[in-house]
Amino acid sequence: MELLHDSYFVVAIAFFCFIGVLLWLKVPAKLAEMLDKRIAAIRQELDDARRLREEAQALLASFERKQKDVEGQVADIKAHARLEAEEAARVAQEQIRESVARRIKAAEEQIQAAEKAAIREVRERAAATAVAAAADVLSGAMTDEQRARMTDESIAKVGGLLH
Repeated sequence: MELLHDSYFVVAIAFFCFIGVLLWLKVPAKLAEMLDKRIAAIRQELDDARRLREEAQALLASFERKQKDVEGQVADIKAHARLEAEEAARVAQEQIRESVARRIKAAEEQIQAAEKAAIREVRERAAATAVAAAADVLSGAMTDEQRARMTDESIAKVGGLLH
Protein backbone atom coordinates (compact mmCIF):
# COMPACT_ATOMS: atom_id res chain seq x y z
CA MET A 1 0.00 0.00 0.00
CA GLU A 2 2.85 2.07 0.09
CA LEU A 3 2.39 2.49 -3.57
CA LEU A 4 -0.75 4.52 -3.02
CA HIS A 5 1.32 7.10 -1.22
CA ASP A 6 3.68 7.44 -4.11
CA SER A 7 2.47 10.34 -6.27
CA TYR A 8 4.04 8.99 -9.40
CA PHE A 9 2.13 5.77 -9.06
CA VAL A 10 -1.16 7.57 -8.45
CA VAL A 11 -0.57 9.82 -11.46
CA ALA A 12 0.28 6.76 -13.58
CA ILE A 13 -2.93 4.98 -12.46
CA ALA A 14 -5.00 8.11 -13.10
CA PHE A 15 -3.39 8.48 -16.51
CA PHE A 16 -4.13 4.87 -17.49
CA CYS A 17 -7.69 5.22 -16.19
CA PHE A 18 -8.09 8.39 -18.22
CA ILE A 19 -6.77 6.61 -21.32
CA GLY A 20 -9.11 3.70 -20.59
CA VAL A 21 -12.12 6.03 -20.30
CA LEU A 22 -11.10 7.71 -23.55
CA LEU A 23 -10.86 4.35 -25.30
CA TRP A 24 -14.14 3.13 -23.78
CA LEU A 25 -15.92 6.29 -25.01
CA LYS A 26 -14.28 5.78 -28.44
CA VAL A 27 -12.78 9.25 -28.34
CA PRO A 28 -9.85 8.38 -30.65
CA ALA A 29 -12.25 7.05 -33.29
CA LYS A 30 -14.44 10.13 -32.96
CA LEU A 31 -11.35 12.33 -33.07
CA ALA A 32 -10.10 10.48 -36.16
CA GLU A 33 -13.56 10.84 -37.74
CA MET A 34 -13.59 14.59 -37.00
CA LEU A 35 -10.10 14.95 -38.42
CA ASP A 36 -11.07 12.92 -41.51
CA LYS A 37 -14.12 15.17 -42.02
CA ARG A 38 -11.95 18.26 -41.64
CA ILE A 39 -9.38 16.80 -44.06
CA ALA A 40 -12.17 16.00 -46.55
CA ALA A 41 -13.58 19.54 -46.20
CA ILE A 42 -10.15 21.08 -46.71
CA ARG A 43 -9.50 18.75 -49.66
CA GLN A 44 -12.89 19.78 -51.15
CA GLU A 45 -12.05 23.47 -50.65
CA LEU A 46 -8.67 22.93 -52.31
CA ASP A 47 -10.32 21.11 -55.23
CA ASP A 48 -12.88 23.92 -55.55
CA ALA A 49 -10.13 26.53 -55.41
CA ARG A 50 -8.10 24.61 -58.02
CA ARG A 51 -11.17 24.29 -60.27
CA LEU A 52 -11.98 28.00 -59.86
CA ARG A 53 -8.37 28.88 -60.62
CA GLU A 54 -8.42 26.75 -63.78
CA GLU A 55 -11.71 28.34 -64.83
CA ALA A 56 -10.27 31.80 -64.17
CA GLN A 57 -7.16 30.97 -66.19
CA ALA A 58 -9.29 29.63 -69.05
CA LEU A 59 -11.45 32.75 -68.92
CA LEU A 60 -8.35 34.96 -68.85
CA ALA A 61 -6.89 33.10 -71.83
CA SER A 62 -10.22 33.46 -73.64
CA PHE A 63 -10.30 37.21 -72.97
CA GLU A 64 -6.68 37.57 -74.05
CA ARG A 65 -7.47 35.72 -77.32
CA LYS A 66 -10.51 37.92 -77.84
CA GLN A 67 -8.42 41.01 -77.13
CA LYS A 68 -5.81 39.91 -79.67
CA ASP A 69 -8.56 39.18 -82.19
CA VAL A 70 -10.09 42.60 -81.59
CA GLU A 71 -6.68 44.26 -81.88
CA GLY A 72 -6.16 42.43 -85.17
CA GLN A 73 -9.59 43.51 -86.36
CA VAL A 74 -8.85 47.10 -85.33
CA ALA A 75 -5.60 46.99 -87.29
CA ASP A 76 -7.44 45.54 -90.30
CA ILE A 77 -10.15 48.19 -90.05
CA LYS A 78 -7.54 50.96 -89.80
CA ALA A 79 -5.65 49.61 -92.80
CA HIS A 80 -8.88 49.23 -94.78
CA ALA A 81 -9.99 52.75 -93.84
CA ARG A 82 -6.58 54.13 -94.81
CA LEU A 83 -6.78 52.36 -98.19
CA GLU A 84 -10.32 53.63 -98.74
CA ALA A 85 -9.26 57.18 -97.86
CA GLU A 86 -6.28 56.99 -100.21
CA GLU A 87 -8.50 55.60 -102.96
CA ALA A 88 -11.10 58.32 -102.37
CA ALA A 89 -8.37 60.99 -102.51
CA ARG A 90 -6.99 59.48 -105.72
CA VAL A 91 -10.46 59.37 -107.30
CA ALA A 92 -11.15 62.95 -106.22
CA GLN A 93 -7.84 64.12 -107.71
CA GLU A 94 -8.60 62.27 -110.95
CA GLN A 95 -12.07 63.83 -111.10
CA ILE A 96 -10.59 67.28 -110.51
CA ARG A 97 -8.01 66.70 -113.26
CA GLU A 98 -10.74 65.55 -115.65
CA SER A 99 -12.93 68.53 -114.76
CA VAL A 100 -10.06 70.97 -115.27
CA ALA A 101 -9.16 69.29 -118.58
CA ARG A 102 -12.80 69.54 -119.77
CA ARG A 103 -12.96 73.21 -118.79
CA ILE A 104 -9.66 73.95 -120.53
CA LYS A 105 -10.84 72.13 -123.65
CA ALA A 106 -14.17 74.00 -123.59
CA ALA A 107 -12.34 77.32 -123.15
CA GLU A 108 -9.98 76.47 -126.02
CA GLU A 109 -12.95 75.55 -128.22
CA GLN A 110 -14.65 78.83 -127.33
CA ILE A 111 -11.45 80.73 -128.14
CA GLN A 112 -11.13 78.94 -131.49
CA ALA A 113 -14.77 79.63 -132.31
CA ALA A 114 -14.33 83.29 -131.38
CA GLU A 115 -11.16 83.48 -133.52
CA LYS A 116 -12.97 81.91 -136.48
CA ALA A 117 -15.92 84.25 -136.01
CA ALA A 118 -13.58 87.24 -135.80
CA ILE A 119 -11.67 86.14 -138.92
CA ARG A 120 -14.94 85.53 -140.78
CA GLU A 121 -16.25 88.94 -139.72
CA VAL A 122 -13.01 90.64 -140.77
CA ARG A 123 -13.13 88.84 -144.14
CA GLU A 124 -16.77 89.72 -144.61
CA ARG A 125 -16.10 93.38 -143.81
CA ALA A 126 -13.03 93.37 -146.04
CA ALA A 127 -15.01 91.76 -148.85
CA ALA A 128 -17.90 94.16 -148.34
CA THR A 129 -15.51 97.08 -148.30
CA ALA A 130 -13.73 95.78 -151.41
CA VAL A 131 -17.03 95.21 -153.19
CA ALA A 132 -18.23 98.66 -152.24
CA ALA A 133 -14.95 100.20 -153.38
CA ALA A 134 -15.00 98.21 -156.61
CA ALA A 135 -18.61 99.17 -157.19
CA ASP A 136 -17.74 102.81 -156.74
CA VAL A 137 -14.80 102.52 -159.12
CA LEU A 138 -16.66 100.48 -161.69
CA SER A 139 -19.85 102.47 -161.57
CA GLY A 140 -18.02 105.53 -162.69
CA ALA A 141 -15.96 103.85 -165.42
CA MET A 142 -18.47 101.39 -166.90
CA THR A 143 -21.40 101.71 -169.16
CA ASP A 144 -24.74 100.06 -168.55
CA GLU A 145 -24.02 97.44 -171.18
CA GLN A 146 -20.66 96.51 -169.57
CA ARG A 147 -22.33 96.29 -166.17
CA ALA A 148 -25.03 93.92 -167.47
CA ARG A 149 -22.44 91.72 -169.22
CA MET A 150 -20.25 91.59 -166.05
CA THR A 151 -23.30 90.74 -163.91
CA ASP A 152 -24.24 87.90 -166.26
CA GLU A 153 -20.66 86.54 -166.19
CA SER A 154 -20.56 86.70 -162.39
CA ILE A 155 -23.88 84.88 -162.10
CA ALA A 156 -22.60 82.18 -164.46
CA LYS A 157 -19.38 81.75 -162.44
CA VAL A 158 -21.28 81.53 -159.18
CA GLY A 159 -23.70 79.04 -160.72
CA GLY A 160 -20.76 76.93 -161.96
CA LEU A 161 -19.14 76.98 -158.53
CA LEU A 162 -22.36 75.94 -156.80
CA HIS A 163 -22.97 72.97 -159.12
